[in-house]
Amino acid sequence: MSLPADHFNTSSSRPANQSHNPIQSMLSIPPKWLHMYGDFITKNSHQVSQIESALRSLTYIIPGRFRDAEIASETLHSGIQLLSLYHDAVLRGAITRIPALASKIPGPHTRYTRFWTTKSRIYRRIALLLQIVQYTELLWEMAAKRKGEKVRWRVIIMLEVIKAVCRLLLMRVTNSRPLVTPALPERDPIPPDVDPNDNDALKELMGEETHEEPAKAIHEKEWTMPRTGSSLPSLPNPGDISSYLMGRVLTADDIKPAAKLLNTLSRPGQTAEILHILSPLVYAIALSRSKDKKSWAPWLIGLSLEYAARQLRDKGLRSTALENEEWGKRYWAAGWWTMRGAFYEHLTKGMIAGVRRRMPSLVSGIMEDYEYLWENYYFSTSA
Repeated sequence: MSLPADHFNTSSSRPANQSHNPIQSMLSIPPKWLHMYGDFITKNSHQVSQIESALRSLTYIIPGRFRDAEIASETLHSGIQLLSLYHDAVLRGAITRIPALASKIPGPHTRYTRFWTTKSRIYRRIALLLQIVQYTELLWEMAAKRKGEKVRWRVIIMLEVIKAVCRLLLMRVTNSRPLVTPALPERDPIPPDVDPNDNDALKELMGEETHEEPAKAIHEKEWTMPRTGSSLPSLPNPGDISSYLMGRVLTADDIKPAAKLLNTLSRPGQTAEILHILSPLVYAIALSRSKDKKSWAPWLIGLSLEYAARQLRDKGLRSTALENEEWGKRYWAAGWWTMRGAFYEHLTKGMIAGVRRRMPSLVSGIMEDYEYLWENYYFSTSA
């Protein structure tokens, strides 16, 4: 008995469709999961920030963190940092869906970095690479140290080269403007009142049912007059009137174009910025070639470059608020030089040991673990 020709066509095409559909459905699952996870982060941004902060603090205070399971604990810490970086990207994309952030005037740093990440894809990728390297550099050093000191110093210098190249490229992309720290927009603080129930975030994460009322927007918290129907804003807290008024005042930086929040550097200013970028690399190379960790030569070379950069920086009335803020961060970061090289070995180490002996056992144990970290790993004191 002969079968019609269309029977063979349908029978031959059916297995192909059946084998194609499961693969297609499987490939569509990860984007769906990422979309669901992004929605969860957006709806529960305040709780997520609190969980990140708690986990990050836990990795700092675990006794014995750096000796017994240093790579495992640092992997946890780096993973939390990278996850926070992804959360920042999600919240930046959904900022209009969070009323407390959409109605807030961003600060100069956020406006400047948000401008460049939106305008330049190269800036965004380079800044992201720089941030990832900074979050994982200590983990790379710990892994390389198990291969020997030579491999460790090669990895350290390679990472410093990557960071220096990234910073020079960022300086080039921004038309010779000074760098900002961090190069990506920071997450704005999220008030807790935008999330109605702290337990609902955990229930949603565990897949349980939630009986959640929709969060009220800011305009819904205003008082509506019964006769006219007009709305009046809610009154501020009597003890917070000054910040309430200042939040509604526009400053010169608020109306200034984002690209003008940092001035273009002059020739001496560019030289100062390049010295500031190259000083960690030069210090790492000098330290790797020094056979004595107590030698003052590498420490003096690195500090001299940093001091020369500060002396050559652009000063005057043209300095913007964001530029002064960035140099303020650099002044505070210069304090890490007291924890490096010969200065630490000759001076700071003895002072810390004296303080540790006067502390309770729990605090002294944590300080001892950090001493082990400072003495054995370069990136533990890298700014």
